[in-house]
Amino acid sequence: MKSTSFATRILMLLVCLGVAVYFGYQSLRYLGDPLTTTVAYAYTVDETIDASGYVVRSEQVLEDNDSGLLRLARVEGERISVGGTVASVYADQASLDLQSRIDALEARIEQLEYVQSASLSYEASAKLDSQITQDLLAVRAALASGRLDTVESRGSELRALVMKRDYTYSGDDLDGQLESLRQELKDLRRQAAGSARRISAPVSGLYSAVVDGYETVLTPESIQELTPSQLSAVRADSTVRSHVGKLILGDSWYYAAALRTGEIKDIQEAGSVSLRFSKDVARDLDVTVQSVGWEENGRSVVVFQGKYDLAQLTLLRQQSAEVILNTMSGIRVPQEALRVVPRTVTDEDGRETEVQTTGVYCVVGVTAVFKPVEVLYSGEGFVLLRSASTRAGRILRSGDEVIVTARDLYDGKVIRE
Repeated sequence: MKSTSFATRILMLLVCLGVAVYFGYQSLRYLGDPLTTTVAYAYTVDETIDASGYVVRSEQVLEDNDSGLLRLARVEGERISVGGTVASVYADQASLDLQSRIDALEARIEQLEYVQSASLSYEASAKLDSQITQDLLAVRAALASGRLDTVESRGSELRALVMKRDYTYSGDDLDGQLESLRQELKDLRRQAAGSARRISAPVSGLYSAVVDGYETVLTPESIQELTPSQLSAVRADSTVRSHVGKLILGDSWYYAAALRTGEIKDIQEAGSVSLRFSKDVARDLDVTVQSVGWEENGRSVVVFQGKYDLAQLTLLRQQSAEVILNTMSGIRVPQEALRVVPRTVTDEDGRETEVQTTGVYCVVGVTAVFKPVEVLYSGEGFVLLRSASTRAGRILRSGDEVIVTARDLYDGKVIRE
C-alpha cells in the first residue's frame, strides 16, 4: 500500500510539472509574439441626424352629421375616386345585421362559383395553395409591423381562400347549392332596400379612418413659415372630429422638424437625403428639402417633401426620424489593425521615393502580407476600409484574416509554423 501511494504521488507531481511547463511555454510564446487576428467582413454605415417633427399632408375631414350605425366600406390607405362609397349608415341594428347576412351570403356564393368554374382541377387547387401561403405571409408581416387594419382585411381574404380550398374536396351538388343561395340573397336584398344611406367621397384621395385634430392646424402651406418655437407649440384642434374619417389629397407628404444650423448645412451639402421613421415604415424614404424657415436661437424648421409611399404614412403624425445624409459600404476591421508603414515607390523615371502607406496585415498561408487600404469611415473601435491596390494578392477582401496585434510585423514575415 505504501509503495502504491508513493508511485501515485510521483505520477501526480509529473503531471502537474508538465502542465506548468506547457502554460509557461505558451505564456513565453505570447509575450514574445502576441499574435491576434480577426476576420474582416462587409459592413454598411449610415451618417444620420436625429430629428423629431410632424408628418403633414393635405387632408379633408369628411362630414359626420348622420345619425345611425356607421359601417365603413374602405380600409386604411385605400384610394377612392370622386363619388365612391366611403361608408354606409344604417337606421338600426336589425338593418346592420341584415347587411352582414347579405355580405356573408355573397362571399359564400363567390366561393362556390369559383369552385364550379375551376372544375376542381389540380391547377386550381395549386393556385389556391399558393394564394393561401402568400396571404399567411402577408398577415404575419402586418402583425410584425403593428398594422392591425391590414391584418383584419388580409384575415378576411385568408378565410375566404381556405373555404374555397375546402370546397374542392367536397362532392356536393354545387348547382343546387348555388341556386338556393342566389334565391336567398335575392330575398334579403329586397328586404334591405332603402335601409341604408350612403356616404360618398366629395373628392378623390386616400382614405384614413383616423382624425386627430391636426388636419386644419398643420397644412402644407402653414408649415413653410413656422419657427421652432411655433412648431413645438402646435396643438391639435379638439373641435375637429369625425367618425367617418378623412381623405388625403394629392400624392405628396411633408415632414417638418426643427434642426440646428450646423445640421441643416450638412443636409444641404449632402444634396439628396432619406428619412428613416422610428416605427410603422419598413424602409427608408427618399425626400428633398422643400424649405428652411427663419432661424431662431440657432435652430430652424426644415420641411422635407416626399412623393411616394403616401399610403404607408396615413397613420403617422408626430414622429421621430433619422435623416440619412450618406450611406457607406466597405470592409470593417478593428481600429488597432490599421497601420501606417513606409514603402518605397518607383516612378516612371526610375526614381525611388519613400511614402507613408496606410494598410492592414493579413495572414496569407503562413506569412503576413501588407494590403494598402483607403479609410472610408472611422467609428468607435472600428474603421471602414476599401482596398487601395489592384495587384493580385494585395486586395483586401471580406473574409480575409486580419492581424490585430503582433510584434515586429513586416511584409512577408513568417508568423506560423
